[in-house]
Amino acid sequence: MSFLEMENVSVGFGLEGFRTEVLRDASLSVEENEFIAVIGFSGSGKSTLVSMLTGLLRPDKGVIKLKGKEITRPGPHLGIVFQNYSLLPWLSVYGNIELAAKKVFPEYSKAQRKEHIERYIEMVSLTPARDKKPGELSGGMRQRVSLARTLCMQPEVLIMDEPLSALDALTRANLQDELVRIWEEDKRTVVMITNDVDEAVLLADRIVPLTMGPAATLAESFPVTLPRPRDRTSLNTNPEFKKLRNEIIHFMTAMNKEAKMLRVDRGLSMPDVKPFDFTAA
Repeated sequence: MSFLEMENVSVGFGLEGFRTEVLRDASLSVEENEFIAVIGFSGSGKSTLVSMLTGLLRPDKGVIKLKGKEITRPGPHLGIVFQNYSLLPWLSVYGNIELAAKKVFPEYSKAQRKEHIERYIEMVSLTPARDKKPGELSGGMRQRVSLARTLCMQPEVLIMDEPLSALDALTRANLQDELVRIWEEDKRTVVMITNDVDEAVLLADRIVPLTMGPAATLAESFPVTLPRPRDRTSLNTNPEFKKLRNEIIHFMTAMNKEAKMLRVDRGLSMPDVKPFDFTAA
């Protein structure tokens, strides 16, 4: 039995006759402390997948289990890092993280809580900024606070919904490296949603494509066998990295082309989809 498991999950929205199937018969097995990256185009159901994995949305069919027990509601054991930072602007870095720590660990003494919070502030390299408020921080620093706040709850599963997509390229690359370091230091079971193939290969143990919607499903995964710890400088010249990257890009672009042709055959218009980051191709 896998640590986290989706079994033939389907979900849709709308009344009968006007219903849109978002996901159909999607299955995923994740081992404990495994880092999974799910890649998919815009509109393929990534946000719906996140909502179900975190217990915010129940599937119409199928089941999602953590350690053999069905996930029926959200909780601190299912941590989520959103695309936006979701920080309280009137609280400092310390205060935003303390808010989560107080809720999840009410039994901690003031000294225990302080030590716990400062551990995670240090983990995301924000100790010098611990007393600053979100308005005084850069976008990358705000996302570090969001990550530290989630990690301080010590979730059994960390789910990241394109957490770096709003950042500029240099900040994004820096935070990708930080995520590699943090995951090595504080191992968690991670499911990360992304549309950046390079990011997925750098971070993940396995990459799982989400097929085109509507009625999307999870395709066969691509294992990432590159040794850890990974360094982006050496990866750029690694033949195995290039081969895997090209295989995934080819799979995703072929799937997109096939979906467009199918919709044209049916006389339907193809919605705009957000392209993958192919800048290094």
